[in-house]
Amino acid sequence: MAAASPPLLPTAVLPTAAAAAAADSYAGPTSIASADANPAGARAFLGGLLDSVKRALAGARPWPELVDRSALSRPDSLSDATARLRKNLAYFRVNYAAIVALSLAAALLAHPFSLAALLALLAAWCFLYLLRPADAPHLAAFGRTFSDRETLGGLIVASALVVFLTSVGSLIFSALALGAALVCAHGAFRVPEDLFLDEPDQANGGASVNLLSFIANATGGRV
Repeated sequence: MAAASPPLLPTAVLPTAAAAAAADSYAGPTSIASADANPAGARAFLGGLLDSVKRALAGARPWPELVDRSALSRPDSLSDATARLRKNLAYFRVNYAAIVALSLAAALLAHPFSLAALLALLAAWCFLYLLRPADAPHLAAFGRTFSDRETLGGLIVASALVVFLTSVGSLIFSALALGAALVCAHGAFRVPEDLFLDEPDQANGGASVNLLSFIANATGGRV
C-alpha cells in the first residue's frame, strides 16, 4: 500500500512592508481629515458666536443718552426707585450688560492668575466637550475610555473646584456684584419719562435666547 500523505498544516501569510506602507498611506488622509474637522467646526462656531454678539450689541442705546446728567434725580421713595429701575432695565438692557461685562473683564485683567485659570477651564470645555465633533471617539486617558457623560461630569467637577476653591470664584462674584450695583444705582436715579420702547426694540429682547439656541445647535444639542 502507498504511504499516507502527511497532514496539511495551516499557514499564515505575513503582510509585506510594501503592503503595510500602502495601508498606512490609505489611512493617512482619513486621519488628517478628521483632525481638520475640529478646527473647521471651531471656526464656524466662533464665527456664528461673534455674529450673534454683534446682533445683540446692535440694540445698544446711545451712550450719551445713558450718561445724560440732566436726566438724573433722586427717587422720591423705594417704590419710585423700583419702578425706574424696571423701566431702565428694559430700555438700557444691552448697555447694562456691557457695563457688567466690562467690570468682569477689568477684574480679570487685574488678576492674571485668575484670568489664566479661567481661560484654561474654558479651553478644556471647548476642546473636550463643546467643540468636539459628535462622531469623535470617546476621550481616552489614564488607561481607560470616558463616555460623554463622564467627560461632562469631570468638567463640572473641575469647574466647581476652580471657581470655589481658588480666588477665581470670589473675583468673579465681586466683579459681577460691582457691575450689578452700578446698574441698580443708575437705574434708580435715571428718570425714565423720555424713554419709549418700540416693537423692534422689544424684538431685540430675544437676542440672548437666540444666542443660547445657536450654542445648543452648534454643540449638537448637548448643552
